[in-house]
Amino acid sequence: MFGYEFALDDASVDASEAAVREQLREYEAGERRSFDVDIDYPDTFTGDVMRAMERIPYGETRTYGDLAGELDTAAVAVGQACGRNPVAVVVPCHRVVGADGGLGGYSASGGTDAKRRLLEHEGAR
Repeated sequence: MFGYEFALDDASVDASEAAVREQLREYEAGERRSFDVDIDYPDTFTGDVMRAMERIPYGETRTYGDLAGELDTAAVAVGQACGRNPVAVVVPCHRVVGADGGLGGYSASGGTDAKRRLLEHEGAR
């Protein structure tokens, strides 16, 4: 997508590979803003962060600190959990940015260049 590869853990998504690929194609084409698949969230802190990321609307961002405040934890811990997200794009870890407006990190192929491209696609500021 957008010239980058995004690996998704099939075990974390309750949908066929074909259905997920089609929804990702629709997202890339600007025809989809959210994904209609069931996510198997880990019963861990990472799962809590994933649920919080999923609530960030298309085209908007939140800071690591925003999510940390919501989850009563540290921003660094949120960043580490974002990096463990097994279903990038579907659960939008790209919408989490640094307090200084910087992108922070991005563990998917392409790193912060891919993250920037996803945010540009969504019109996020």
